[in-house]
Amino acid sequence: MKHSDSAFLEVRNLKTSFYTDDGEVRAVDGVSFTVPKGKTLGIVGESGSGKSITSLSLMRLLPSSGKTKEGEVLFKGQNLLDLSEKQMRGIRGNVISMIFQEPMTSLNPVFTVGEQISESVIIHEKLSKKEAMKRAVELLKLVGIPSPEQRVKQYPFELSGGMRQRVMIAMALACSPEILIADEPTTALDVTIQAQILRLIKDLQKRMDMAVIFITHDLGVVAETCNFVSVMYAGQVVEYADVKSLFKKPKHPYTVGLLNSLPRHDIEQEKLIPIKGNVPNAHEMPAGCRFAPRCPFATDLCRTKMPELVNDEEGNQIRCWIYSDEWDGDPEVNIHGEKRAVKS
Repeated sequence: MKHSDSAFLEVRNLKTSFYTDDGEVRAVDGVSFTVPKGKTLGIVGESGSGKSITSLSLMRLLPSSGKTKEGEVLFKGQNLLDLSEKQMRGIRGNVISMIFQEPMTSLNPVFTVGEQISESVIIHEKLSKKEAMKRAVELLKLVGIPSPEQRVKQYPFELSGGMRQRVMIAMALACSPEILIADEPTTALDVTIQAQILRLIKDLQKRMDMAVIFITHDLGVVAETCNFVSVMYAGQVVEYADVKSLFKKPKHPYTVGLLNSLPRHDIEQEKLIPIKGNVPNAHEMPAGCRFAPRCPFATDLCRTKMPELVNDEEGNQIRCWIYSDEWDGDPEVNIHGEKRAVKS
């Protein structure tokens, strides 16, 4: 990703590995992207593509077997990877907050939701317990929970899934963060609640002028909420574009495959077109392009040499030999296929 003076958060060549009995697993392998202030970046890809590990690397919350080996996470020019653990504790929950996938495992069952929300306010803003609890009530009201004065006294098991997710958002927003990372925040919720949570995050983002990183496998969520999209596959970014460009004219065969496998209401569709094959085993990555074993356009070049992530003429990015002078396949290849083009 090109350096931008307006870049609020800039991630450069991030590499995170896990060390197992079977050897090193490169979960995140050279990921780069930028997030401008007040804008939303969507990180999409199948399970196992490295989306969540990217977010945990940014927050420096990796499990003990994981290690960020290389790269920079620049927030307003400061590399978060260089900070001490004490300095990082001042950033987490205060400047950068995260909403985790499953609220029931992220919330502590033995503390009331009020105690859990007020904890970060007490730590970061040095408020008294009474003032912090008052703030917790305000935050529950902000995220649309009815009777917040009663709810602060309740435990997580006493709330519905949608309510618990709202509590998680209230906790994440307690110290008015500048960046919010939302990791699959609506996965376990039904469609109606999902729409409410997405609308809530969008409204709060506008009100607080936050940058948001949305991690999801759902392209419908991306279309609705994001300004930019980073498509990940097997630990790497394969395409980075503004959301309109990506949906109007996706360039990477994997992105096209993701869009073609979605049900569409705006075009006539006989059947969905799945992406054949599976994500490669993390211990046995292909020698060339990681998508080559599943790509209908793969050539010998694709199977033997890894393509770089390069800028195109629109300023978006693509990791694919098809757009290179070295491409050894059909020069007039149409990755959108003749039967069904991906339309805007």
